[in-house]
Amino acid sequence: MKKGYSRAIPTRWRAMSKVFAALGDEHRQRILLLFEPGERLNVGQIAEVSTLTRSTVSHHLKVLREAGVLKSEKLGKEVWYWIDRQWLIAVFGNVIDYIEKST
Repeated sequence: MKKGYSRAIPTRWRAMSKVFAALGDEHRQRILLLFEPGERLNVGQIAEVSTLTRSTVSHHLKVLREAGVLKSEKLGKEVWYWIDRQWLIAVFGNVIDYIEKST
């Protein structure tokens, strides 16, 4: 066991907990899996293929955006969402680094 237990989560891990919490919901996982590489989708497109209402999809998109999983941009009346690959690579890279160093 590592000595020096700390109650505080390291700064670089704080973002990770938000990502894992956001991806802990099956509906949000399904939403994420809808995106093709480099694709941007809006709420209407996602709601159209989902069993969820438009307002529920909007809520899930907000959670994913606030966790950094998705980025968004408003163009006209629509908000377009896409996966923030670089952010997710960095976050999951922290997990991989930890696992590799602990083996």
